[in-house]
Amino acid sequence: MPVPILDNHVHLEPFKGRNVDAVREFERAGGTHIIISHLPYDEVRVREAEDFRKSFDLTISLKDRVNAETKVKAFATVGPYPAELLDLEKVHGLEKAKAIMMQGMDIAAEYVVSGKALAIGEVGRPHFPVSREAWAASNEALAYAMAKAKEVGSAIVLHTESATPESMLGLARMADRAGLPRQKVVKHYCPPFILEEENHGLMPSVLAGKDATRDALAKGSRFLMETDFLDDPKRPGAVLAVATVPKRTKAFIQQGLMSEEDAFRIHSENPATTYGDRFA
Repeated sequence: MPVPILDNHVHLEPFKGRNVDAVREFERAGGTHIIISHLPYDEVRVREAEDFRKSFDLTISLKDRVNAETKVKAFATVGPYPAELLDLEKVHGLEKAKAIMMQGMDIAAEYVVSGKALAIGEVGRPHFPVSREAWAASNEALAYAMAKAKEVGSAIVLHTESATPESMLGLARMADRAGLPRQKVVKHYCPPFILEEENHGLMPSVLAGKDATRDALAKGSRFLMETDFLDDPKRPGAVLAVATVPKRTKAFIQQGLMSEEDAFRIHSENPATTYGDRFA
């Protein structure tokens, strides 16, 4: 039986990107499963909570197109992107902006319950310096998102500042307060923090560069692989090229750096544990 190969985190652009053609390249390289993570689109201005539906629907439509037009099994995650809080703050002030972000989390949870989306994400807090007040509001919105994920039995995909073992512990404790199992929390764009003392029970989604993948495998196989592919014609191959995960997986198996058992765990067992029955 062929080893499944999942890219845990890609972005597709509905209007200006390659979208389904990019997934065809992933498929030709040997990819079998892909998770399309929502990002804001220039074509949809989010000013009120209901605007999130218009934006989320574009991501869901991309997922549906991939499933209809390729043999790759596609899933989608949806949620308010952390930096949207700052755009909303300019229009409404911080308190209303935070409320709109939380309403967006409610809508994302609806998409999970309906089966349109696999999980809530990517949500979290800005990866760049912001005011103390915006940081506090971001954390409140994130805590609310974790509570929603617990309520609907969903995983959550996090976009945050660069991860450290200390920040991972803080996020793990936030999940504990929400009653959300730590294994249901995916740290997107994660370094190879594979050991318990590094990830504190969160699921690391490791950017699939050669060195990071090798370092991750040296510690174990409890991780996911991602490219964070951006589908931006002005930045081809950013963050990593869309074919990276299947090419890296197959090359590492051939070189003896990854066993087929490792690959099956990374690409099948780990996502099934994290995302649950929705990953099927």
